[in-house]
Amino acid sequence: MKTADIRLVPVTRTNRPLVTALELAPDQMDFVASNAESLEEAETDEDARPRVVMAGTRVVGFLMYEAPRDDDEARIYRFMIDRASQGRGYGKAALREVLDEIQGLGHVRHVSICYEPDNEAARNLYRSAGFVEEGLDEDGEMIADLALPARTHNS
Repeated sequence: MKTADIRLVPVTRTNRPLVTALELAPDQMDFVASNAESLEEAETDEDARPRVVMAGTRVVGFLMYEAPRDDDEARIYRFMIDRASQGRGYGKAALREVLDEIQGLGHVRHVSICYEPDNEAARNLYRSAGFVEEGLDEDGEMIADLALPARTHNS
């Protein structure tokens, strides 16, 4: 499977059980909330945009972000790739896809993401995409920010 085959799709009744069945490696469990919790949260948060990470026809990950119309900042606050699909470039490809989706909204100028400071895989992934660490939040998570390029009328 090529990383070019990675795409994001909305969560549906059909793929929801596949999303909740995704697993992290045991040493990653403390890094992100469970997908079931995230999907429950999305049901009550009108700004939440849950997405399934697909590799061809397979569900390989999950992410969720918010991009309120009255804010020029989007926040990616859930992002995981199933333990069986890690190390294949799917995370990097999915991050590229969500950043393209967010930029396509038209009103977002920067994207923030938080992660556990000792999650080196996340730190390296976000840094490689251009995120800049800004420091720890009140919960002790690292905040990183990415300024999106200005849109031209042709794009």
